[in-house]
Amino acid sequence: MKIVVIGGTGLIGSKLVNKLREHGHEAVPASPNSGVNIVTSEGLAEVLKGASVVVDVSNSPSFEETAAVNFFNTATRNLIKYGQSAGVQHYVALSVVGTDRLAERRLSDAEKTIRGYFRAKLAQEKLIKESSIPFSIVHATQFFEFAKSIADASSDGTTIRVAPVLIQPMAAEDVAAAVGRIAVGSPANGIVEIGGPEQFRLDEFIRLGLSAHNDPRKVVGDPAAGYFGVEVDERTLVPGKDARLGEIRFETWLAQSARSTVGAADTSR
Repeated sequence: MKIVVIGGTGLIGSKLVNKLREHGHEAVPASPNSGVNIVTSEGLAEVLKGASVVVDVSNSPSFEETAAVNFFNTATRNLIKYGQSAGVQHYVALSVVGTDRLAERRLSDAEKTIRGYFRAKLAQEKLIKESSIPFSIVHATQFFEFAKSIADASSDGTTIRVAPVLIQPMAAEDVAAAVGRIAVGSPANGIVEIGGPEQFRLDEFIRLGLSAHNDPRKVVGDPAAGYFGVEVDERTLVPGKDARLGEIRFETWLAQSARSTVGAADTSR
C-alpha cells in the first residue's frame, strides 16, 4: 500500500515512515526538502499519484492565529484537492487532545497566540470532515519530548508555573505507532484519541522531566498559570475513556533519554 506522509522528515513523520516500511508498505516522506510543498502545492500531484492513504503530520511554522489559519486552510484544501484527483481513500491528520476545549478558553491578551493556533487546528479538522475523502483525525496528548518546551514557555528564568491539572503524555514513538495502525486501518470518519499509559499532574510531569536532566529550575503548581497561559480545568488535557493508549512509560523514556544524552556527550569528546 502506498502511504504518503506529509511532514515525513519530522519527529513523528520520520518514525512513522520507518514503521510503515517495516510492515511492508510503500511509505513516502513528503516535505519541502523532498520537493513537496503543501502550501504552494508544488510536487503534490506527483507524490500522491497511486497513493491509497495520505497522513498529514505537518505543522504550521507559526502559532500566531492568522498565520496558522492561513497555513492549515491552504495546505488542507490542497491536500483534499490533489488527494481527490489521485483517488486517495483515507486521509489521516494528527491533531491535539482537547483542541476544541483549548480553542475556546479564556486567556490574557499576552497568551492569545496559543488559542489562535488551536482555532486554526479546528479549521483544519472542519475542512477534512467536510471533504469527500474518508478520514481519521487523531487527537494525541502531549509528547514526552515536549516537557522542556512547555517548561520554557512557563518560566521566568528560575521558576516555572503551570496549572496542577491532569495530563496523560506519551512518547513520540507511541504516537507514530498509533498513527501507523490507524493509517492502515479503515477510516474512522471521526476522531480517534490516543494517549500515554499513565496520568500525571502537569507540574509533576515537568518536574520529573527537568530533574532527569539536572535542570535546577523550580516548578510550582499554580492553578492561575494555566497551560501556555490558557485557562484549563482538571480534564482539559486528558483523553476520554475510549482512548487508545501507548506502552512506553515516562520513567522508561526518561532513562533512555538520559543515556542518549550521555552517549552523545561521550561521542563529542
